[in-house]
Amino acid sequence: MGDHQRADARRNYARILAAAEQEVGVHGAGASLEQIARTAGVGSATVRRHFPTRRALLEAVSRERIETLCVRARDLAGVDDSREALLAWLADLLAYSVTARGLAAALSYDDAEVAGSDPVASSCAVLMETAAGPLVRRAVRDGAVASDVTVSDLIALVVGVVLATEHRAHPAAQAERLFQLAVTGLSPAR
Repeated sequence: MGDHQRADARRNYARILAAAEQEVGVHGAGASLEQIARTAGVGSATVRRHFPTRRALLEAVSRERIETLCVRARDLAGVDDSREALLAWLADLLAYSVTARGLAAALSYDDAEVAGSDPVASSCAVLMETAAGPLVRRAVRDGAVASDVTVSDLIALVVGVVLATEHRAHPAAQAERLFQLAVTGLSPAR
């Protein structure tokens, strides 16, 4: 690919991503790929060449927030109370997922869908697992969380709460309420 073609591809990618951020912000995970293509001034095939799956598109739109969550998990690793650290990270994940349309959907695809896709498409899930894993392992080791709880379980819990409340009158308040109900069941019985 020549320099000119590479520059065109980079410009197209940037325009598609900007259009996708706008469209996902308004319509969430169901954003129209055709509308994204029209807004970006490219054909649908160009959108699909850059983002072969809806998941890849949603992850690209959500990447900055996912990276911020990963940094936050590393920062919280220094908090003395392992349960408090894990719950603080989950609260951030919940808040981001409520406000960033498409993030919950990007995190909700199952492993079977990931396995058949480009390895890059699952990088956000891997980043989240890697970042939050130490928080979960430490909370399990300290007896603050049941031993069979995984990062995937917790992400699925948050995603479920967000998707269940996204069309309610006050989604953030409803999501927080449901999450708090779920959290009371996370700790082992004492």
